[in-house]
Amino acid sequence: MVLLSPSIGGLRRLVAICESYAVDHGLKYNVKKSELMMFKTNSINYSDVPGVSLNGSPLSWVTKFKYLGHWVTDDLRDNMDIERERRSLAVRCNMLARRFARCTNAVKITLFKAYCQSFYTCGLWTCYTQRAYSDLRVQYNNALRILLGLPWRCSASGMFAEAHTDDFYAIIRKRSASMLTRLRSSTNSLLSVFKDRWDTPLLRHWVKLHTG
Repeated sequence: MVLLSPSIGGLRRLVAICESYAVDHGLKYNVKKSELMMFKTNSINYSDVPGVSLNGSPLSWVTKFKYLGHWVTDDLRDNMDIERERRSLAVRCNMLARRFARCTNAVKITLFKAYCQSFYTCGLWTCYTQRAYSDLRVQYNNALRILLGLPWRCSASGMFAEAHTDDFYAIIRKRSASMLTRLRSSTNSLLSVFKDRWDTPLLRHWVKLHTG
């Protein structure tokens, strides 16, 4: 569970509501697994921020945490989550290359599509360095090269065309378009605030992916 508030006072009130709910329903929050983060801004630097307590114990301040497998950082940059996906992709690729080395290329390509094209939460990536993004793209290209036993310097575009497989940019565009479709079809009152606002970072980035 995640609590979001624009102020410490508001956050304390939300925590108090959770504490009251836990008492009424016989639940108990784990203070050791609960963390506190403040998102940074470019214009304001807060040097002394009051703390927040849960069940009488102060919560620890962190600069990053993983929620549902996605890394969230206090500067709202996605480099860490992109690196998480790059490493995960490398592990899956090496596993496929080792276990299915004697299979036909058709089987390898099917496995590649199933295991190496998920790019979990890539639709949320909007703020990152070009290096982090490029490292993931190179890892994806090399994954298919390793699986098919192709030379390192072979053409990536030709390789994907011959294998009838989406390249890196095509997958990112498809995942972003899919997320936008699900966002606009959602009946959630909070998500409905963002789905038609073209000034949000997500929508601006998604449009750029398809037009840039």
